[in-house]
Amino acid sequence: MNTILIIVNIAVLLLLMFGLFQMQKKHISFSKRVFTALGLGIIFGIILHAIYGTTSEVLARSIEWFNIAGNGYVKLLQMVVMPLIFVSIVGAFTKLKLSKNIGKISVLVIGILLGTTAIAAAIGIGSALGFNLDGAQLTQGDAEKARIAQLEERVPTVENMTLPQQIVDFIPSNPFQDLTGARATSTIAVVIFAAFIGIAYLGVKRKEPDHAEFFSKIIDTIYSVVMRVVTLVLRLTPYGILAIITRVAATSDYDAIMKLGTFVVASYVALIIMFIVHLLLLMAAKLSPYNYVKKALPTLTFAFTSRTSAGTLPMTIKTQSKDLGVSEGIANFAGSFGLTIGQNGCAGIYPAMLAVMVAPAAGVDPTSLSFILTLILVVAISSFGVAGVGGGATFAALIVLSVMNLPIAIVGLLISVEPLIDMGRTALNVSGAMTAGVLTSRATGEFDNDTYKQPDIVEA
Repeated sequence: MNTILIIVNIAVLLLLMFGLFQMQKKHISFSKRVFTALGLGIIFGIILHAIYGTTSEVLARSIEWFNIAGNGYVKLLQMVVMPLIFVSIVGAFTKLKLSKNIGKISVLVIGILLGTTAIAAAIGIGSALGFNLDGAQLTQGDAEKARIAQLEERVPTVENMTLPQQIVDFIPSNPFQDLTGARATSTIAVVIFAAFIGIAYLGVKRKEPDHAEFFSKIIDTIYSVVMRVVTLVLRLTPYGILAIITRVAATSDYDAIMKLGTFVVASYVALIIMFIVHLLLLMAAKLSPYNYVKKALPTLTFAFTSRTSAGTLPMTIKTQSKDLGVSEGIANFAGSFGLTIGQNGCAGIYPAMLAVMVAPAAGVDPTSLSFILTLILVVAISSFGVAGVGGGATFAALIVLSVMNLPIAIVGLLISVEPLIDMGRTALNVSGAMTAGVLTSRATGEFDNDTYKQPDIVEA
């Protein structure tokens, strides 16, 4: 009987995918197909949740099959991340798009990411205080206790990771290993390695122009092939989103979400306010926030559903370069650095909110100006290389709480709503990276205003 039910569930998912395929054949726009997939996935997931509940073996087995489409799509995106970064940045040098401004570009991208993270921390503090969040009101179940025990084992590793160590960890000692994504900082290491190759190319071009021209043709050829692979993968986006959001809606613990509803609401209020800050920064640069939202929304939707900034990177780069008028080199720099430095949601808002919630338990007044300013500074500095210790928002929170001498147990107490909040955090991280790319491109004069203004999204 269970096998029949599993087959029925799989058949329904395949039928929904067939509907998306028919929309593609009718040339319905990419963004409409993405949002249709999102809506269908939510409805289908809620229905599965209502029929089976989260503990059902039928649902668990069905989700395993759904993950072929969902997790498989994410893995395909991750597959093209390193080749895309490497060949795009080297190609930017061979096309002379980064030769003069590489230092300025790096400083601007990193500065904007860290600056917006400091703003995000201030917004997180304000939201926690405004909603009067109190960590003492959270309760511990078996899952929370187990999670807290795991976190306590990792605290020494986090505490011993200094900022200079994190910076050194960015430098590639074995670029071929980093091209496999073996380390948490592999993405930044590949960026640095590609930049060195590009600078070396410029030297060769001055002394041996024939060799340089041959190398440039090789890079152009590889770039064309890699971008074709990226295009093929991005065409699968609606199907991947359908499978992923179905899993999320079907397996979420709605009772736990209701119990921690105030924290969830406060978190999303802070995330939305910070997203508005991104739009205000674009307005300050005399760019239309409406165009940004319209073109960035499919990418942000995938980041929201998949909860992976790394998996979203090909879409992040494509949206910047093809839809928002950012040069390819800057789009790669901003997208890649945004995976590790200054994540507005994971490293900004989240740890700041947790610090405010547990401060009273440690005898600290969370409303004092000295505490708030110190917390913002610690969050901004700690966000420089969160991926150096692995674990995203959880480890960002552990670093901040440890530095501020605050109890870390609260990180484990929120495990039940972590996936729901992480969806919004990941989307904000990606938006922060794209905003940094647009603003940097605008400031360096490598911005295509006509591309930004064009009304339609470039199809994959």
